[in-house]
Amino acid sequence: MIRINLDVAIPESEIRFTFTRSPGPGGQNVNKVATTAVLSFDLAACAALSADQRARARRALGNRVNKDGILAIVCRVHRTQAANRRAALRRFIELLAAALKPPVPRRPTKPTRASKERRLAAKTRLSRRKSDRRFHLDGE
Repeated sequence: MIRINLDVAIPESEIRFTFTRSPGPGGQNVNKVATTAVLSFDLAACAALSADQRARARRALGNRVNKDGILAIVCRVHRTQAANRRAALRRFIELLAAALKPPVPRRPTKPTRASKERRLAAKTRLSRRKSDRRFHLDGE
């Protein structure tokens, strides 16, 4: 089981890893060894998450989830397959934990008396500055 937060744990069987060769320069290691780790997780079919959690995660992860509901995380930072696998899993846990966090409700506030006075004073200053720019034809 992969622990996401206090309430959610996902079975390892729901996560799939594939490995490919990394692009770019690197010589023999890059050309011969499949070190890039691609973690795939079917968010739409996950039994460990409730429908509400799936919807919240889908909204929060946005375009990281494809149209079939699969979240894919690619990691090619390290030179070894095992290190890239660990990094991808760590990133998956961080992303899913952040996505499952319930949104903090907005608490409506009112402007303070001082902020109202500052706003009105700024408006008066700007108005005075603009009126001083006007061309006056008072016989001069």
